[in-house]
This record gives sequence, structure tokens and C-alpha cells, in this order.
Amino acid sequence: MNCLSRSGLKVHRGLLRLTMRILITGGLGFLGGRLAAHLAQVGHQIVLGSRNALSPPAWLPQAEVAQIEWDDGSALEHCCSGVDIVIHAAGMNAQDCGTDPVAALAINGVATARLVAAACRANVQRFIYLSTAHVYASPLAGTFIEETCPRNLHPYATSHLAGENAVLYASQRGEIAGTVLRLSNAYGAPMHSAVNCWMLLVNDLCKQVIESRKMVLYSSGLQQRDFISMAGVCRVLEYLSTNESNATMSNILNVGSGHSQTVLEMAELIQQRSEIVLGFSPDIQRPDTDINKQHETLSYQSTRLAKIAGKITSNNDIEIDYLLEYCRASFKLSKMSNLEFRAK
Repeated sequence: MNCLSRSGLKVHRGLLRLTMRILITGGLGFLGGRLAAHLAQVGHQIVLGSRNALSPPAWLPQAEVAQIEWDDGSALEHCCSGVDIVIHAAGMNAQDCGTDPVAALAINGVATARLVAAACRANVQRFIYLSTAHVYASPLAGTFIEETCPRNLHPYATSHLAGENAVLYASQRGEIAGTVLRLSNAYGAPMHSAVNCWMLLVNDLCKQVIESRKMVLYSSGLQQRDFISMAGVCRVLEYLSTNESNATMSNILNVGSGHSQTVLEMAELIQQRSEIVLGFSPDIQRPDTDINKQHETLSYQSTRLAKIAGKITSNNDIEIDYLLEYCRASFKLSKMSNLEFRAK
């Protein structure tokens, strides 16, 4: 079927679906890589944005790779040329933001503003910014809806808010359809081994299982979190990238599972899946000092997303099983842990 504008119209299972050309910044990273692979699988044309001039990766050979020069507005506009949707997944993590607040603002804030401006000049239809639930508060405890006022002053939060505001301002002016997604605690396997995603709690625990046959918590584990699998995040982005009906939706969407559980409960789930996938049940170790400490509950509500897309669910067991398998293929049991295991 012939192309319509920059998008192709395809028949998929009896339904008409738009094939979009999507630029994903940070496309070789944790979030960007998983999104790229998923969106390519459902039929979209993917452009991976990277700081380096690279060939398409082995895990997505059909993709294009665009070198991103964040300080060059003309180069950014060129990267956005012919693109229907920009998904901005590049940025500094929380630890690096805390170490260098100036760089955090430059990368998460200023660079985002430059990319938004370039996308507007290139007539990109939609801009989706992957922000964080942690803009609301630290620690993330209590009830949070999209109308909740962000109060976290950590550079990770404030720099993301600066990026959000650039997107929202352009959208308010009618220059682009801008959407901000405030993600809760995402977890899952990366697309390739060079991605550093092992500071994420669930990823770290699964890696510990392989390297030490145990999981060490550095707190009581009674703090509540909203964990969302990367499969769930991918389904959200698939919906937003395909359905035109959300052009009039609200600009800020909380993206979470809608189900809070304690860190200990998540560790126990990993323990159960390890028994099934790996054939052993790793010990869970945690300090005794604050076992009886009371922790505030968490309710992270994705009300707006549910209104436009319904409840988008994913199977946590499948995501954890895949993550454990990935860790088994990528990491080894340490010599000390091997000796301890044999001594038992």
C-alpha cells in the first residue's frame, strides 16, 4: 500500500494501523533499547538516536542510527527531519545528577528544550518525554495523581521538570503534540550487555541472585514501591504511538502498575521465580535494626492513562523470568560465593 505523508497505512489483523517513523533518543540505552525493539516488532520504522556514529545494532539491524549533537540546533533538526514521533529517553540517571547538578540541568533540561525546538521546526507530529515519578517527592510515599504538585528538589527531579516544562510549553503554544510520561520504578532485561541498568532495584537483586545466590537488602525492605515491567512500559508507548485519539489527551500521564508492594515482597517474588527458573531459592538478607520501623504507604495512580487506554497490564513473572535468564547468561557466580555455596 502506498505511503501517506510520512506514514504508511497497513492492515494488521483486520485493522488499519499507522506505521510511524519514530526517533528514540537514548535508543541504545535501557529504556530506549527496549522501546525500540518493541515498536519495531509491531511495525514502526525506528531511528535510534545516539551520541556516537554507529552502525545499526545486531539486535535491531533494520533500524537507522542518527548521531545526536545536543549543542547543535541544526543537527538536531536534521535528525528530526521526516520523523513522525520523537520519544525522548536520553538523560542522566539519579546518581550522576546528584554528583553534578549543573550537568543534570544541561542534559535533562536544556538539551531537551533544544530537541523540542528542533522537532517543532521539523514539523514532527508528537513529542513524548520519558520523565520520572520521582519529580513528586523523595522518598516517594503517599498518594500521587497527575495534579499533585512536584516538590522534590533533588537535581534528578528538578532537571527533569525543566525538560517537562519545555515540552509542555511547546504543546501549549500548539507547536507540537507534547506528552510527558512520569514513569515509576521500571525494571527488566536490557537489549545488550553494555547497558548499565544494574543500579535499578529489581535488576540489581536478580544480578545478586546469579553472582552470590542471595539477595542483600540494605534496609528493612518494608518501603513500598510501584514496580512496572518494561513490557508494560512498552505497551503504553505502543498505544500512544499508534492511536490518534490521544492527540487531545492530557499532557502529563503517570505511568505505573497501579499496584504497590514492598521491596521485601518483590525480593520474595524473585526468590520464588528463581526456584522455578534457576532451580534454587536464594536467601534474602536484611538488617535487623529497622525491621519494626513504620513506613508510609504508596499509591501511584495512573488515572489519566486508564481513561484513554484502559488498564495496560503485563505479566511480572514473565519479565522477572526473562531478567533472571539474562543475568544467568551475562554474569557468573563469584569465587567466594561458590565456596560458600559448596560449604552448605
